[in-house]
Amino acid sequence: MVEEELHQEIVSKKETLIDQASDIGITVVITDGYRTFAEQDELYARGRQDDGQIVTHAQGGESYHNYGLAIDYALMNDAGEVIWDIDFDGNGNGKSDWYEVAEIAESLGFEWGGRWSHFPDYPHLQMTFDFSIRELQEAHETIHTE
Repeated sequence: MVEEELHQEIVSKKETLIDQASDIGITVVITDGYRTFAEQDELYARGRQDDGQIVTHAQGGESYHNYGLAIDYALMNDAGEVIWDIDFDGNGNGKSDWYEVAEIAESLGFEWGGRWSHFPDYPHLQMTFDFSIRELQEAHETIHTE
């Protein structure tokens, strides 16, 4: 992950998220951050041109990852394995660790993809700063055509 490509607010809140989750016995692993348009297109091809499941509906330039405004997370279990089990309760408090992390993230200002009705994206956290994808695309075009 190219952290310097992430918005500074995302970097700061990511560290706070990891710390606050650790305080309640949950180890969070950030699995993805900034993505180039080409990397996004590779993910988009999964389940379409490539084998596997569809993992995104966003092509290059259509994801907040492409503008350094999103991260993806997973959990680490006691065996040191990175897992994507949304029902896992590693801290033994009777609640899903995944949802506990999402609640912390939302309290920090992240939008959680697990709440999306059209295509829930449980690992996804983003901060849009009230910018639409279209506005970000236009700004990107302006910067890269000058």
